[in-house]
Amino acid sequence: MVDQPLWEQIGSSFVRHYYQMFDSDRSQLGSIYSLPFTKIAHSITAQDHQPTPDNCILSMVVGQLKADEDPIMGFHQSFILKNINDSWVCTNDMFRLAIHNFG
Repeated sequence: MVDQPLWEQIGSSFVRHYYQMFDSDRSQLGSIYSLPFTKIAHSITAQDHQPTPDNCILSMVVGQLKADEDPIMGFHQSFILKNINDSWVCTNDMFRLAIHNFG
């Protein structure tokens, strides 16, 4: 078994923790989100992690989500993780639903 680079290990751990917390008790994610739904479930299709020149980690996630009784929707999300005082924190978070209006 080949060891994963550190940024892959940290990025994968963060993504697993983030979505587990988001799905089970999103109130723990803080007050920066305005989330009007009562239940949600994420299915992660792919994730990629890369180191940045300033020693951060860029993580990109692709997947699907289902909120309340809405149809399943695709999404993309990117995070920048930074080591601050020996803890990895999310300094940037970009989220986009993969919805297209062809009408």
